[in-house]
Amino acid sequence: MTTVAGPLQEPVREEIVVYGHPLLHMKIWEIGMDPPSPAGGEAYGPWHHHKEVELLAMVEGAMGMQTQDGYLSLGPGDVALLGVSQLHRTHRAGPAPVRFIVLQVDLGRHLEGAALPYLYGLSEGAAPLGRLNELFRDKPEVRRETYALVSHMYEEYSGRERGYELAIGSAIQRLLWLFVRYDEGGLLPAAAERDLLRLRPALDYVDSHLQERITVEEVSRLLNFSYHYFIRYFRSAMGCSFVDYVNRKRIKAAERLLLTRDLSIAEAALEAGVPSIAQFYKLFKRFNRCSPKEFVSRMSSREGV
Repeated sequence: MTTVAGPLQEPVREEIVVYGHPLLHMKIWEIGMDPPSPAGGEAYGPWHHHKEVELLAMVEGAMGMQTQDGYLSLGPGDVALLGVSQLHRTHRAGPAPVRFIVLQVDLGRHLEGAALPYLYGLSEGAAPLGRLNELFRDKPEVRRETYALVSHMYEEYSGRERGYELAIGSAIQRLLWLFVRYDEGGLLPAAAERDLLRLRPALDYVDSHLQERITVEEVSRLLNFSYHYFIRYFRSAMGCSFVDYVNRKRIKAAERLLLTRDLSIAEAALEAGVPSIAQFYKLFKRFNRCSPKEFVSRMSSREGV
């Protein structure tokens, strides 16, 4: 099957999310694709991303999904997980109608109490949540239970009988437990609750100042830490240096810019907060094992096979 690569364009992203219930911080709905696609599949839709974690549960038909990490073939009973702002595009992969459930959820709003030690991992500090798709591939029991939970949430939300909020909230917690319990690859490391709470202002600062110059000195002052104590504390709690954390955030932002906007590499680097093009190339190759040009070429022409 040949991928038809269209012109680069702004990503489809919902800036204002209207949640079905103010305390659930999620929305869930069903999508159907009719009429059936012609034999041999059809072209991809545009690259896009969402501000929430997204789970897809396939009810019927066949669909292909491309992400930076690879290509997923989805059929009835399959599920796919997309992390926050993870770029992806989809296409129907067969002649039958397609129907699937979409769950978008702000996981951060559900990480309280006993879940706080996993805030760093579930907030994608250690690795993109999309890597957890390996669980669905390697552990059928996890795939089946995830599918059942998403289907259950959709039924509860559609029916809205008394107590449906409790049922959905409980199902989300069960999903979090599944991901943590079966995470044998160490993608969701646990951190001490106290450490995460102390570092939260620093993490929020990085998110809101990514395009600006960020120094260890200003962030350590924000927390009332000395320079050297902050460096040690951050690495101990987060599993990486503060500089690496910021650089990873910037390169992920640059990836989205390169795939979804008609920008030069220098322009994307500047918008992502890396004004030095030489430094940008060095960082990009460290995190992607290819140059920015190779990345765009690969992601624009990869065949969905």
